[in-house]
Amino acid sequence: MTTAAQRHSAEELQRLAEEAGRDLEEAPALEVLRWATDTFGDRFCVTSSMEDAVVAHLASRVAPGVRVVFLDTGYHFPETIGTRDAVAAVMDVEVVTLTPKQSVAEQDAEYGPKLHDRNPDLCCAMRKVAPLEEGLRQYDAWATGLRRDESPTRAGTPVVGWDERRQKVKVSPIARWSQADVDAYIAEHGVLTNPLLSDGYPSVGCAPCTRRVLEGEDARAGRWSGQAKTECGIHL
Repeated sequence: MTTAAQRHSAEELQRLAEEAGRDLEEAPALEVLRWATDTFGDRFCVTSSMEDAVVAHLASRVAPGVRVVFLDTGYHFPETIGTRDAVAAVMDVEVVTLTPKQSVAEQDAEYGPKLHDRNPDLCCAMRKVAPLEEGLRQYDAWATGLRRDESPTRAGTPVVGWDERRQKVKVSPIARWSQADVDAYIAEHGVLTNPLLSDGYPSVGCAPCTRRVLEGEDARAGRWSGQAKTECGIHL
């Protein structure tokens, strides 16, 4: 992993994000990631929910050994943890696992069991949003696998944007890709995927809050089904 020559102020980071957002809107994903790794070096990371390893694979092609940050909420499907372990074992990346301050048992003791059913926003805030924000403190830029075609709430996702809340550059190199593009890349490169993707779960989150999607439903319809909630809060 190349080390960046300098750290950037928040003002410089925002300027870089705005300029790259314009310049790289039509750029291939590899070019977007090459810009990010060249600009930020080891102050850049990839985040992955381990639905698949597409962005991690792309990033490893331009920056072998790139850090891939994974949030272990304590509620993941076994298949998701297995995908993380497989990615760490076979790909040229460094998987970094973040965990919440409280275990599930500790959270249950303080807030009562199944907080995810009663107050999913609070559960996500403590088990996803807070640990990610803490884990990203050492980075100036982070990459996500967000795509515009996933849901209406993600339709405006920039390829490179400014993460105002965290004061970081947010890179979404496959924002313009379709599901067909993702499938083609996986097939061409033999990229690891979560087994649940072929078992009716086109979007994989925590086990208590994720169900299989019915025919004709939005890809993220199985997340927090029956509630108004559509995002965990990381990308809001």
